Amino acid sequence: MASTFCGTPDYIAPEIIKGQLYNEGVDFWSFGVLLYEMLIGQSPFHGEGEDELFDSILNERPYFPKSIGKEAAKCLSALFDRNPNTRLGMPECPDGPIRMHPFFRGIDWQKVENRQITPPFKPALKSASDVSNFDDDFTQEKPHLTPIHDKSLLASIDPEAFLNFSYTNPKYN
Repeated sequence: MASTFCGTPDYIAPEIIKGQLYNEGVDFWSFGVLLYEMLIGQSPFHGEGEDELFDSILNERPYFPKSIGKEAAKCLSALFDRNPNTRLGMPECPDGPIRMHPFFRGIDWQKVENRQITPPFKPALKSASDVSNFDDDFTQEKPHLTPIHDKSLLASIDPEAFLNFSYTNPKYN
């Protein structure tokens, strides 16, 4: 269980906003936000500022247009379960395991894991550094690295934990 208040505001699960201890259920909530944005083209929760956005996350039900279909709406509803223990993806979810949800019926998970599936969309890139597929609001921002206050933290990280990552910083090894 974790207790830090961190994350991108639009994707923060209710239990983080409430200051409760949380587990991987927060990731399934964030996945729900991402899936909603991919299917509908906008964020499921809205507010003029962070306070209004957090109030929306805590109290409002997202709108599901009929165009997304019943299975998609049921999947999203289960991912937006405000009880983290019964949220889709968690062991106590009444809908069963996330991979068995009817919305994901056509997916061969073994092929996905083995990277044997061709992505349905692959953006055309002019070069390795081409950012033309991203909004200018993001590409014009200056990067700000979070300062590391405890230098011993970096030294305490076990590099073995990152062995299966597809990218690791070569300067870290």
